[in-house]
Amino acid sequence: MSDDGHDHSDDEAHDDHSDNEAHDDHAEWHPPHREEFDPDPVGHTEVRAGMTVSELVDEYGKAGIGAAAVHEAVDVYAEMLVDDDCTVFLSLAGAMVPTGMRKVVSDLVRDGHVDALVTTGANLTHDSIEAIGGKHHHGAEHAEGKTPREHDETLRDEEVDRIYNVYLPQEHFALFESHLRAEVFPPLEEEGSVGIERLCRELGRANSEVNEREGIEEDAGVAAAAYESDVPIYCPAVQDSVFGLQAWMYSQTSDFTLDALKDMTPLTDLAYHADKAGCLLVGGGVPKNFTLQTMLVTPGAYDYAVQITMDPASTGGLSGATLDEARSWGKLTKEARNVTVQGDATVFLPLLVAAARERIEG
Repeated sequence: MSDDGHDHSDDEAHDDHSDNEAHDDHAEWHPPHREEFDPDPVGHTEVRAGMTVSELVDEYGKAGIGAAAVHEAVDVYAEMLVDDDCTVFLSLAGAMVPTGMRKVVSDLVRDGHVDALVTTGANLTHDSIEAIGGKHHHGAEHAEGKTPREHDETLRDEEVDRIYNVYLPQEHFALFESHLRAEVFPPLEEEGSVGIERLCRELGRANSEVNEREGIEEDAGVAAAAYESDVPIYCPAVQDSVFGLQAWMYSQTSDFTLDALKDMTPLTDLAYHADKAGCLLVGGGVPKNFTLQTMLVTPGAYDYAVQITMDPASTGGLSGATLDEARSWGKLTKEARNVTVQGDATVFLPLLVAAARERIEG
């Protein structure tokens, strides 16, 4: 009891509580334990006139999402190419040749950046068409005033094949078929049963010779570059193309035939004897799986892997499967450097190759 006759014990308790709150408010803050957090702030990409591709990709490294993936992919791909102990496999799916990526690939082959190419019969078909004088043309996926169906019906009447927004006159297929029957199949007929790699090598030889003999303005292309550089081409689903269809038709009236298993030994040997292995996977499908599964029968696995795909992993399909998933199968080493770039390969393949080339050649 105070002199004024009032009990101030509650007031004193309140004052003590206020002092404690003030003390807590000014306590030193300590960050929590963070295993996953990396104190690496996101920067802001600078774009200026006159930048090189490599400089732009370096700026991507400051950013997040897809830009960061592209930056890392260039790092891994460049490291793969400069590693003298690394055997490099290039997997090429999708409509890469008819959509204008042909020279990107053939230059990689000619410059020694590919030790084995795994691709589709369709890419080889379109590559050969250009090697012997045909051309693909800019087109449209739809036409004003027409439904999509009406647009494609018109193209059908005009004998023009459409690959999204690229056109190919059908007479070029007739030219290709004549090329196969005159230049490619006859030498193989004398050998009887041949592997698909042997067929692709003969295609490259014929494309190279006809291109030079006829004075074709367009470059002789991917198969020719592989033949001239002694780089094997594996085409495990060749039957799924005009190239394979024509091979089957020729086999009906000749001794020529294909042995699909014959390529497995040299391809596996290449992977088996590689000190290190790396792969650039452009698109998915059969070429991607054929490239990756080779490691299942070797003591090693891929040390480097970069893939460009538009397919999502959530479907469970191989084309969208992550490279981390491939690690679970033993297709990649546990320590492998691997990156996936999600997007259109006609955009990202030239960007990736240009930036990596600038780093290793500049």
